[in-house]
Amino acid sequence: MITAIICAAGSGVRAELPVNKILSGLGGMPVLSYSLSAFAPYADEILVVCRKEDMAEIAPLLSPYPMARTVIGGKTRSESVFNALAETSGDVVLVHDAARPFVTPKIIEDCIACVGRYGSAVCALPMTDTAVLAEDGFVLSSPARETVFSVQTPQGFRTEELRRAYAGGTDGFTDDSGIYAARIGKPRLFLGDPANRKLTFAGDFLPAERVGFGVDTHAFAHQDEIDRGIARLNLSYIRLCGETIPSNRAIEAHSDGDVAVHALMDALLSAIGERDIGFHFPDTDPAFRNADSMKLLAQVAEMVRKRGFSVRNVSVSILCELPRLSPYIEAMREKLGAALGCEAVAVAAGTNEKLGYIGEGRGITAYAMALLSRIRG
Repeated sequence: MITAIICAAGSGVRAELPVNKILSGLGGMPVLSYSLSAFAPYADEILVVCRKEDMAEIAPLLSPYPMARTVIGGKTRSESVFNALAETSGDVVLVHDAARPFVTPKIIEDCIACVGRYGSAVCALPMTDTAVLAEDGFVLSSPARETVFSVQTPQGFRTEELRRAYAGGTDGFTDDSGIYAARIGKPRLFLGDPANRKLTFAGDFLPAERVGFGVDTHAFAHQDEIDRGIARLNLSYIRLCGETIPSNRAIEAHSDGDVAVHALMDALLSAIGERDIGFHFPDTDPAFRNADSMKLLAQVAEMVRKRGFSVRNVSVSILCELPRLSPYIEAMREKLGAALGCEAVAVAAGTNEKLGYIGEGRGITAYAMALLSRIRG
């Protein structure tokens, strides 16, 4: 029989939310509901350790799970687990933090299997950064990276062994593996998942990824417009993704007319909830007359970084009959990648099969999508 103890007795003050963070909404559901639904297929009993003042709000969340009930928590996480162990019926116990709502079925299955084989199971990730031990802001030593792991939950144990470990007191311990290691033996690690992150601060409750879409169109100028100075580009080339491309048509534009970069800028701005390039770089402002769009793209990329995001992937698609763009695709990819600090850059080009303004050679359109990832400090 398996018991899942879900630790939900904290107040979550660091999240700076108006309610307990495990009751706050995340993708349309309270945070706690994710853990309940994840463990329900595997646990014969679920004990949600919570504060007395949160019980009334938690009760409706438990109604779909007849095996779930609440237990009053303590002042610390360890005290809360100790209280739950006194009411645990299963011979195997899985302890999980409710603030880790992204636990996967594989993690839970691996945890159960590890307990069955080794008697203990601690979800953990190998350290990829260099780790140091420090005191008063000074480095004391640097342990070998291959010996350092970042511990997650769930952590699984034979119930009686964990009870014996907790019977010795909880002071000075921050998780179950520490108490078990001090009084029972070496707990066994199993591989966790970077997605199984803990929600601690307010920013953790924002989407980890954002998607933006942008589109821009420019007309090709007629010769008389070029002669009269209405179209401001040299007749012999156009600019796309920062690349100079020979052309017998000029683009009608206030800036350099880089339609692909303009679409990409709008995609990036929409992903961070900003207004479009017409707002930030209006064509009524003389400062942007004949402006280098790649320099404007750099400004938008800096806005993205200041919002706490990095560019993970961009895709740009350009539609025009002429000029043929295939010889310049790789150079365009490289220029965009360098400007954004992103390796995953796709640039595609196609015609419109002689249809519409594009097919008639009267204009050029570009579409762009951008995927951003939140920068974790």
